[in-house]
Amino acid sequence: MTFPDNLLYTPEHEWVDWAPGTQEPVAIGITSYAAEALGDIVFVELPELGAVVKSGDVCGELESTKSVSDLYAPVSGEVVAVNELAVNDPALINNDPYGQGWLFKVVVTDATGLLTAAKYAELTGD
Repeated sequence: MTFPDNLLYTPEHEWVDWAPGTQEPVAIGITSYAAEALGDIVFVELPELGAVVKSGDVCGELESTKSVSDLYAPVSGEVVAVNELAVNDPALINNDPYGQGWLFKVVVTDATGLLTAAKYAELTGD
């Protein structure tokens, strides 16, 4: 399994489309590793618009045919967009986790502990 080099990752299997120093909202999603481990995702609960999330805290939930999994905020900041397409069609997360299956966007106020693609691949054993 390969992970896009332009993204940063967390040990909890989320990705962030962020370059340090960027002031734009960043997209957040789960990795293909997580999507595969979860199986068919059938329900998504995401943070509300305007919510302030804190890195490492639970901010949502993903339910699959196998289990229910917490969604962790990979960065701290304010939620400025939620992917309603993924909420209405959770299969997008399995089918395109790095594209149409993004989950929400945040204006970052703090980001620590993010991993490069190579470090995340080491963590997952891929």
